[in-house]
Amino acid sequence: MDNHFTITIHDDNGVQQYNLHHFVKKVILYVAMFLGFIAFFSVMTILYLNHEVEAIDIKRMAMQKSYKEIELKNKELNDNMNATLETLLSKKEELDRVSQSLSDIETLIGLAPVEEMTLQERADIAKLSSEDMATLLQFIPSGSPVHYTGIGGDFGRRIHPITGKIEYHAGTDMRADMNTRVNATADGIVEFAGPDGKSGYGNLIILQHNYGFKTYFAHLNKIVIKSGQFIKKGDLIAYSGNTGLTSGPHLHYEVKFMARIVNPIWFIKWDALNYKEIFEKENEIPWQSLIKATAHIKVPNPTQAQPLSQSVHQ
Repeated sequence: MDNHFTITIHDDNGVQQYNLHHFVKKVILYVAMFLGFIAFFSVMTILYLNHEVEAIDIKRMAMQKSYKEIELKNKELNDNMNATLETLLSKKEELDRVSQSLSDIETLIGLAPVEEMTLQERADIAKLSSEDMATLLQFIPSGSPVHYTGIGGDFGRRIHPITGKIEYHAGTDMRADMNTRVNATADGIVEFAGPDGKSGYGNLIILQHNYGFKTYFAHLNKIVIKSGQFIKKGDLIAYSGNTGLTSGPHLHYEVKFMARIVNPIWFIKWDALNYKEIFEKENEIPWQSLIKATAHIKVPNPTQAQPLSQSVHQ
């Protein structure tokens, strides 16, 4: 016989009896179902939350990766900007130096730049003037015919070191040891090359240049060119010596314009560094007319004048 309690309830509907053992079973069943539901809901909730957490982690990792990529790109962009800025600053400094150099060239050749002019326009004008300058320095005697070591005898009136008489010294005696190279100071043609017994010049070379200029090289030891030969500025024409009426080895150098004697020292000193000085010092030559006449001539490969020591420019 089962051990159980019977509960009898009387109401308007009649008499109802409940077996306590079955009631407990139902309670336990309901509790179990409730707990099972709670457990299922909890598991599903945990699974859902885990899924969301994983999704959030994936998004977080993706965001971190994107952040690092953006940070790297920002760094690269910043580095590129800094490099570009440094390049721009370097180019600006370079342009400033170019502008200053151009200003020096403009000052050298007597140009007055206009503020509204661009750097390219200024450079074009300076180039034209530089080409004109190169033409004059190529065709008109300029620079030293020998390696410059000083002047032994000045141009003008003097007492001749051999005869003792007062005379007009038509050239400049340039210090030069025996067999020093003598170079042409402008393009031209050899008018005379050989011994000259009448003037006391000894072995003499006369070069005829463009626009009425001539140069004379006297007291030479050895001549290496011939009459009628065309000569370029800077070509070797002879070696200095002690021939003729002279007290020692040197080079007697003369410059003439239209058969008129001019002071050679201004032509010896004449180069790109003091281009305008000769126009002030030697005013017997119609420079403006000469510059105008040569403005259309361009020398493709002008000869660089032989550099002088600082003393000759003082």
